Amino acid sequence: MQIGMSHLFSILDVDNWMEFWWVAFGLGGQLMFSFRFIVQWVVSEREGRSIIPLAFWYFSIAGGIILLSYAIYRQDPVFILGQSLGVFVYSRNIWLIFREKRRKSRS
Repeated sequence: MQIGMSHLFSILDVDNWMEFWWVAFGLGGQLMFSFRFIVQWVVSEREGRSIIPLAFWYFSIAGGIILLSYAIYRQDPVFILGQSLGVFVYSRNIWLIFREKRRKSRS
């Protein structure tokens, strides 16, 4: 089954290629952001306890930055606020993890 570009544009609610690529970029960010939960689940199952691996935070910040960029492009203040706060939290967690590793390596 072949889908015409006008049908695809209609499904994605876009009018041109630039809009299409922004939506594709945003969907990629959402996929990356969502994948962090799969990573967390797999690692926790392997360990037999709840764990938040470093990869969870990397997927969080990468997906968050992509989604923030998309939200800024769309000029959505609710989405911008939510993602910008999230990116701050993810960055802070990564910083705290590396600070703890540096402390342990000095001991």
